[in-house]
Amino acid sequence: MQLGNELDERKRIILKAIIQTYLETGEPVGSRTISKYTDLNLSSATIRNEMSDLEELGYIIQPYTSAGRIPSDAGYRLYVDELMKEKEKEVSEIKELMIEKTDKMEKVLKQVVKILASNTNYATMITGPTYHRNKLKFIQLSKVGEMQLLAVVVAEGNLVKNQIINLQEPMDEETVLKLNLLLNTQLNGLSIEEINLKMISRMKEQAGIHSDVVGSVVDAVAKAIATDDEEMEIYTSGATNIFKYPELADTSKASELISAFEEKQELAEFVKDTMESSENGEKGTGIQVYIGNESPVKTMQDCSVVTATYDLGGGMQGTIGIIGPKRMDYENVVDNLKTLKNQLDHIFKKT
Repeated sequence: MQLGNELDERKRIILKAIIQTYLETGEPVGSRTISKYTDLNLSSATIRNEMSDLEELGYIIQPYTSAGRIPSDAGYRLYVDELMKEKEKEVSEIKELMIEKTDKMEKVLKQVVKILASNTNYATMITGPTYHRNKLKFIQLSKVGEMQLLAVVVAEGNLVKNQIINLQEPMDEETVLKLNLLLNTQLNGLSIEEINLKMISRMKEQAGIHSDVVGSVVDAVAKAIATDDEEMEIYTSGATNIFKYPELADTSKASELISAFEEKQELAEFVKDTMESSENGEKGTGIQVYIGNESPVKTMQDCSVVTATYDLGGGMQGTIGIIGPKRMDYENVVDNLKTLKNQLDHIFKKT
């Protein structure tokens, strides 16, 4: 008979609760403790009976008289085998979601952040991918009226921005063509950091009486290829996990942290900062660790924050973040982040 086949759902839940509690505390686990940690709504007496059955079946043992129970080798084996099945199912679910790609992006990210919170027991966040350090692909100016131009700006990733430009002087088609040639020759392939004042001044000089058009187009280019924090989607999960840690459960600290998760503006500022500094992080992973006062966000300065940058190519990047106490399990957190980051990188680039 396969290990665990003789266990009903109730026994499985109680065994899992015993093992998880023992892993956390290192102390034998009693029925009263289990009654607090399960949703079975069973009395201590009923739980004691179930624990006796589990002991007879060899999944838990009583180290000494009048003590609680601890897992046996068979109990650990069943727990690990079922845990591995759960994890494989989660990974499979994530991959299936990711294959749907763009139209399912929101669903994917919400699922990822939920699983991450469950796996780590910390507060978690993930941003939707945004365009970073984009380069300009081309500009198209066209007349839409006697005194108006439409500027269509296309950046890497085929991100398109349109802007109406009001003219001070009428412009014929030949002049529009010359401006198109001037702007595309000078600006195509450049990032916003590479477009300097000297370059803009030179183009304005060449544009003559239409120099103001150059300024308006450069503004449109900046909007198209710069990161827009207001458009950043941030998904969060596990904020209430904060209450599990006494050093963070103080009413004022916890409320500030949870407020930051709800408002999301501070998270957006934090993400922008991590994106700018990610190149200096752990080589090959894009992982950053902020401990206490190293965090640029005041409400998180009693915490540790670990982030990873995922890269979907074409200038599209996002941030995965885990927020917990300074005594967080860094190894587990980094492992989880590396796994999710690699899955996001690989699956989205592949499909």
